[in-house]
Amino acid sequence: MSYVSHADLGGQPGHGSVMPEPVGELFHADWEPQVLALTLAMGASGAWNIDQSRSARETLPDYSRLTYYEIWFAALQVLLAERGLVAADEAAAGRSLYPPRPVQRVLRAADVPTALAEGSPTLRTIDTPARFGVGERVRTRSERMQRHTRLPGYAHGKLGTVEAVHGPHVFADAHAQGLGEAPQWLYRVAFDGRELWGDAAAPGLSVSVDAWESYIVNA
Repeated sequence: MSYVSHADLGGQPGHGSVMPEPVGELFHADWEPQVLALTLAMGASGAWNIDQSRSARETLPDYSRLTYYEIWFAALQVLLAERGLVAADEAAAGRSLYPPRPVQRVLRAADVPTALAEGSPTLRTIDTPARFGVGERVRTRSERMQRHTRLPGYAHGKLGTVEAVHGPHVFADAHAQGLGEAPQWLYRVAFDGRELWGDAAAPGLSVSVDAWESYIVNA
């Protein structure tokens, strides 16, 4: 079965206008903060990692019909079921029916502000030097990934320039597959808008993408 991301919508026409929301408007329904709390607590438990949760969200078949926190909630149910943490009859009943299974960690209420403020750092140390430097011309890989990836579809096979070297970071693609952190050098690559969208791009448009080393090759 091929991997399909329903969230890779950047640069695609036909999705309507982006409607900015008022600054500070975080939730639109009373249940949404509860979904945020559940997602944060389970993410901290070690039952899965952030990239596995992103993969679960983007592969939901009804992704396009769901609101932001409906996506989070649906993916949470998938992850809990896959790992045997919630049985189907428990989900239907809306309560625990069996003794809880142990998890690696428990996020305590007192630790929530720090967890929200700091997140989970992804910077790592590796022995290999960076292959590319600031100012180098590179091209992104053209083949489509049959897995979760952070390289947006509109940037596949495109010519750009390295703007910054961020250091080695956890490689999201491997992390999402449960293959470990497999850290790689991470770069910020800038693309001229015309390289991405031809004459449809606004004059002077430049788009920057954070790209792991395996995403790019020498131009």
